[in-house]
Amino acid sequence: MKIRDAIAEDALAIVDIYNHYVLTTTISFEEQAVTVTEMQQRIADVQRGGLPWLVAEEDGVVVGYAYATKWRVRHAYRFSVESSVYLAPDLAGKGLGTALYQQLLERLSASSYHLVIGGVALPNAASVALHEKMGFEKVAQFREVGFKFGRWIDVGYWEKSLATALSGMP
Repeated sequence: MKIRDAIAEDALAIVDIYNHYVLTTTISFEEQAVTVTEMQQRIADVQRGGLPWLVAEEDGVVVGYAYATKWRVRHAYRFSVESSVYLAPDLAGKGLGTALYQQLLERLSASSYHLVIGGVALPNAASVALHEKMGFEKVAQFREVGFKFGRWIDVGYWEKSLATALSGMP
């Protein structure tokens, strides 16, 4: 397996992975399939903002991805990000998510980010287990905050503090 920065040409494979979750699960709160052009723009926007968007390849095929976005737009939030990890559905539980998350966290830490936040549509035992394995702690749960497929969905939030030079800043 190889983990590298995403490029525009990865958008088709990323869309194939992501749209599975959009169209068949409550893991994503999007309700319409995303186009390749939209995904290319999302990748570019994240990277232009100085944040990582990584892909995992096996035998030259993109099988998962991870990225971070700014947590909020206000300047005081500048050291906090939200993370996302998606895998090809048939590859869950094989260590791919752990490898992607580890690389993402290393990149964020090296860039002086202080806090990583992971939102999880509940229930999702696999995502909860991944976050907790990576050292995230649950800090909040919003009940019935999303509505998809005719039902209300809770979202839990996990956070992980990164060891950065800025950790002691007031």
